[in-house]
Amino acid sequence: MPQIPGTDLTVSDLCLGANVFGWTADEPTSAAVLDRYLDATPSTRAPFVDTAEMYGQGRSEQMLGAWMAERGVRDRVVVATKASPGRKEHPLSAPEIRDAAERSLRNLQTDRIDLYYAHYDDTSTPLEETLRAFDELVQAGKVRHVAASNYSPERLTEALGTAERLGLTRYVALQPHYNLVERAVYEDGLRDVVAAHDLGVLPYFSLAKGFLTGKYRPGEQVDSPRAQGASAYVGERGDRVLAALGGVADAHGVTVAAVALRWLADRPTVVSPIASARSVEQLADLLPMQDLVLTDEQTQALDAASA
Repeated sequence: MPQIPGTDLTVSDLCLGANVFGWTADEPTSAAVLDRYLDATPSTRAPFVDTAEMYGQGRSEQMLGAWMAERGVRDRVVVATKASPGRKEHPLSAPEIRDAAERSLRNLQTDRIDLYYAHYDDTSTPLEETLRAFDELVQAGKVRHVAASNYSPERLTEALGTAERLGLTRYVALQPHYNLVERAVYEDGLRDVVAAHDLGVLPYFSLAKGFLTGKYRPGEQVDSPRAQGASAYVGERGDRVLAALGGVADAHGVTVAAVALRWLADRPTVVSPIASARSVEQLADLLPMQDLVLTDEQTQALDAASA
């Protein structure tokens, strides 16, 4: 059962990415996706939604907040959001973090954020200042836990050490770029730091900007704002990964996307992979990952194909 280490947050196997809300999904569609996700989450776990103040220029948070208020489900949902850089000169300075948190609380129509990220590292601000600002939010009850996204192994190690030395709230999780075709950045450095400090991992771009849905093949034209990013994976290695995914998907009668997400969810240290859906139909392709059990042989085949 997925649980973020060092917290009481027991969450769904799939973390729903809200980055498309207010971008490629309008409010009625986003509400329908959230309704379906809520219904599909086992009662023993909390639906887990990931957003950020910069997604849709605040619309993502606002749409999620309006949905939770209208449905009366705030206490059922684990909400993660982020203090984002935007056009800020020092995005992780104490004043900017305080302002960002207050904006997010208003947008989300809530009195607390369950998991609050530093969206990107800010080397222009001392880590001590950033961590003290996060600690103040936790002590005030406005944030339950804090986490990091897009940190290098060295900076993550320094941040964890600084928090311990000063007795401040420390990061409990990391959100890195990690999936079947993007393994090196996480596995060649960050993974060791995460394991040593018992952090939970919540990978973004879990489907490689849509490539791991199987839609992107040589010569195929796909109508998606992510098509250019996904096309970077088209080639010999990408074909090998998709072929391995297809074999496992056929054996289980599920989509290749569900298999790709299950492989990622089964990685040591990973709590829940993040994936977004701009329609209920897209979400339906992802949900089977929650009950999917891969054999050792299937996992090894995917490991080998993506190595």
